Amino acid sequence: MSTSVPPGSAPGAVRAGPGRGSGRAGGERGGEEGGGGGGVADVLRLVLSQQVFSFLLPMSYYQEDFFREYLKMMANMVILNLLICISLGFWIVSMTASTYYGTLRPISPWRWLFSVLVPLIIVTQGFKKKSLDHSGALGGLVVGFILTVANYSFFSSLFVFFVTSSKLTKWKKDIKKQIDSEYKEGGQRNWVQVFCNGGVPTELALLYMIENGPGEIPIDFSKEYTASWMCLSLLGALACSAGDTWASEIGSVMSKSKPRLITTWEQVPVGTNGAVTLVGLLSSLLGGMAVGIAYFVTQLIFVTDLEMSAPQWPIIVFGAAAGLLGSVVDSYLGATMQYSGFDQTLGTVVNHQTKDSKHISGKPILDNNAVNLFSSVIIALVFPGTAWFFWPRD
Repeated sequence: MSTSVPPGSAPGAVRAGPGRGSGRAGGERGGEEGGGGGGVADVLRLVLSQQVFSFLLPMSYYQEDFFREYLKMMANMVILNLLICISLGFWIVSMTASTYYGTLRPISPWRWLFSVLVPLIIVTQGFKKKSLDHSGALGGLVVGFILTVANYSFFSSLFVFFVTSSKLTKWKKDIKKQIDSEYKEGGQRNWVQVFCNGGVPTELALLYMIENGPGEIPIDFSKEYTASWMCLSLLGALACSAGDTWASEIGSVMSKSKPRLITTWEQVPVGTNGAVTLVGLLSSLLGGMAVGIAYFVTQLIFVTDLEMSAPQWPIIVFGAAAGLLGSVVDSYLGATMQYSGFDQTLGTVVNHQTKDSKHISGKPILDNNAVNLFSSVIIALVFPGTAWFFWPRD
């Protein structure tokens, strides 16, 4: 007997009646359920395999992203715990040195707690707003902790530099994308940029704690020569970085006149390393002054014996001068030791030689991070000694 196919059934679809097979797909003998079961099983295998495949494929991607984020989170937690342990080590060493030697002031628990929590909050916000990437956030946490635990005036200066620089980097970003071939969305800073701008202040803060212990002191060369020298050196390094950033971010978009190369005074395209404008120089002065004002105000709040010390108002003048001269030094190094060329295809200034670039100035010796580092080192070494001659004595 032959099996019947209902009207409207798809070709090849066979209805298996009771006790009947489904032809060759089910085996040679009819009358057994094995044939029908085999045909249905084949169809089910085909359908289920497609569904399972389509279901498992996105799950594999989802699991991969999940585990990647999980590992990243665990790595951040491990590093954060290590930093907290290191900060506790600072506190224990400080307490031990104060107990046995009696010459250093110990780190109070409140100072330690403030030095951990406040930089952590600031760095977290900076990471969320894309001012820092992962490595930059971790580097910023180290720099922020050391400067904060050493001196609150160091912290306020660093805070003003970081906040203003981050805001200015994002300011008029559409224009900056057109003139800067290496512009990053949000101006994200990595650990290299963090340590090139904050490495010198961090080292000086450590030396300050070794010399004087954690705490705020008035800048007075007649009473605290070494500690005052370190404070002004650190302030100069931060003011130099702030001045250079303000000059670059404001001068490039606000100046009405074309920039001029600082070595030859020739007009060059916007974005050329070592190019200066009047707006940029004034901005560098204001950037350094902002850092100096933050340091000065913190001195007024936390230093108790200011009436018996030399006047502190020159801090503002010193910060402004360090910002301006730091920008000039940075521009000179950029014009001589950093390559600048105009790419005809991109229509922008590039920092490395390409097949379509025309040389403008500089040699490919340093990059922008190295220029920033050398500028802060020069200002940190030279300027405190210069300020010593003009600093008022009590």
